[in-house]
Amino acid sequence: MAGRGKLISVIGDEDTCTGFLLGGIGELNKNRKSNFLVIEKDTSVTEIEETFKAFLARDDIGIILINQFIAEMIRHAIDAHVQSIPAVLEIPSKEHPYDASKDSILRRAKGMFSAEDFR
Repeated sequence: MAGRGKLISVIGDEDTCTGFLLGGIGELNKNRKSNFLVIEKDTSVTEIEETFKAFLARDDIGIILINQFIAEMIRHAIDAHVQSIPAVLEIPSKEHPYDASKDSILRRAKGMFSAEDFR
């Protein structure tokens, strides 16, 4: 990866992945593995979790975007991730709005600051 930046990966519904792919984030690594997973009705939770862990292990990925409703399915795996890179960001989908109270990464970040830090 000398001289190159890191990739953004996406785990999301079809609309989310299509939007990001049209924006140019789609790429295959040297092993022909993509940096996105489109979740469909028949996608198993095991497959989602394995893909998430595979993205965490890749050194060419810097950010993992995941629809929040999908993140809820693998919350234990997301909560277990404590490194800053790759950053895991939960995003809304067309059918499911974002709920900040469910975002464990945001809750962890809020715990790092006190009310006095914002004065």
